[in-house]
Amino acid sequence: MAPVVLPRLPGRHLPLAVAVAARRRLAAEWAGLSPDNWLPAPSDTGLSGSPRDLRPADVKAGQRLLKGDFRLAGLPFETGSRGDPWDRPSPSYAFAVALHRMDWLRDLLSAGRPGAVEALRLLLDWRRGFGRPGGFAWTPDVLERRVFNLACSLRIVCAGASEAETAALARSLLAQARRLLTLDDGRPRAAERCAAAAVAASALSGKRVEGLKARALARLARALPQTVLADGGHASRSPQAGLDLLFDLLTLDESLTERGQAAPPAMMQAIDRLLGAVRFFTLSDGRLPAMQGGEAMTAAVVAAARAEDEWADRPAPNGLGGFHRMGGLKGLEIFADAAPAAAGAWSVTACAQPLALEILAGGRPLIGGQGWSPGGRGPQALRMVEAASTLALGDEGCGGPLSGFAAAALGPRLDDARYDVRAERREADGAVWLDMTHDGWAQRLALRCERRLYLDPAAEELRAEDRFTALGGRRRVAGHFIPYAIRFHLHPGVSALAARDGKSVLIKAEGQEQAWLLRTDAQDVHLEPSLRFLGAGEVRRSQQIVLRGQVRVEQGARVRWKLSPAEPQR
Repeated sequence: MAPVVLPRLPGRHLPLAVAVAARRRLAAEWAGLSPDNWLPAPSDTGLSGSPRDLRPADVKAGQRLLKGDFRLAGLPFETGSRGDPWDRPSPSYAFAVALHRMDWLRDLLSAGRPGAVEALRLLLDWRRGFGRPGGFAWTPDVLERRVFNLACSLRIVCAGASEAETAALARSLLAQARRLLTLDDGRPRAAERCAAAAVAASALSGKRVEGLKARALARLARALPQTVLADGGHASRSPQAGLDLLFDLLTLDESLTERGQAAPPAMMQAIDRLLGAVRFFTLSDGRLPAMQGGEAMTAAVVAAARAEDEWADRPAPNGLGGFHRMGGLKGLEIFADAAPAAAGAWSVTACAQPLALEILAGGRPLIGGQGWSPGGRGPQALRMVEAASTLALGDEGCGGPLSGFAAAALGPRLDDARYDVRAERREADGAVWLDMTHDGWAQRLALRCERRLYLDPAAEELRAEDRFTALGGRRRVAGHFIPYAIRFHLHPGVSALAARDGKSVLIKAEGQEQAWLLRTDAQDVHLEPSLRFLGAGEVRRSQQIVLRGQVRVEQGARVRWKLSPAEPQR
């Protein structure tokens, strides 16, 4: 029978949501009264430097943009050659966000001189329609990325512009960067906002530019220790968030160096820590684990960051930020999430998926999650346990995102995701044991979840035991049994075939000779449809292997499974 769960108290988040909404409204009104918003930029404002965004451009996307073919947030949008994307409705809110953030400028400029000419036209049109503060285009998450992208593009864009056009765009960038520093949208993006404003100041010249840079660098130095943890992990626990911040800081560091200015010590320390974290998070296929709201990214993007790492050849640690790695390039590689999701304001992109796994075989992705990320624009339900390769109990997760007014005011933070996760790792003779537990259902269902992994590299086998351990005390369930599900979401391009014995599944990645066999003693084994969100709105169909059964709450249950080569290696 399904568990009877006590209802959540109505309005539990209402006081905080009201307080945050009121503070944000007052901050926005105060920012609107700031002299920086109604005093014109000094007439001597101009372009000085040319900050370099180290993220690689997509040349094919640049050629499409030249023809007016915008493909943002997974949606096509054709304006035709020299069309105007600003005077017509966007196909979705996510598309509008991507359009006004202007990440596409990097791709368009890869088309050379024609791309710079087209970018100049688009930026001048944007300034005429959206150049005054206010409205959607000036919200913090949109403004932050646009300021950075403009700062890295304007010098190239304005190479063939008139003096008046160059001055207009320079003053517009200064106004946007000043506005960005007046916005207080909480700690989770403070470092990124300050870095973007400082990069903009490095691209400009004029009376107020040095003051803007000094304020941005001072605030950045205060924000970074809260954002970048001592081991290099990002406070949100998103591997992608750490990579993106690293790119911004590297751009800023290079710009300051060109001007003969030293970066704040806190910034250099953060860069060193983030470089070490990227080294740890880089999987054998060159990408990142798509966990905790982060996308896998492409191998080329990750390699661009690692090219700046003087210690790139140094072995990465086995654990960082609550994540653990097992194995390597030739055989199985396992990446496990063995820590709680980020809490509070940092949880707006976090996922309540304790003990989730990503598994690669021979350097190819085999098993993972459904890949939710803010950029992927998948449903918020993908942040819960059912969307990850982990254990699930009953019909309710270990927490989920806020909705309604609370989400509008606080962001889609995780609610009821205050679980404890513990992990113990042991190694001997090349073999690795990883024992993990979490208490996400302990209070409601009186069961603790345990996952033990044993990797035998000699046999190329991953042996695992998942336990639901009964706890004493009052149980909030009707009846004596609770359904469980252990999921293995297969990566797109990976096929699965259930064996006749009902206890094993043959798994094979496209283009790979080696097949793998998942054996289990679970009560039932099912193949079910799944989806994988690959970022930028791209969605691909896939499958999932689901082990199902019932847990007797007084006794608990144990499920064993093993992943091994389908036939001996030669």
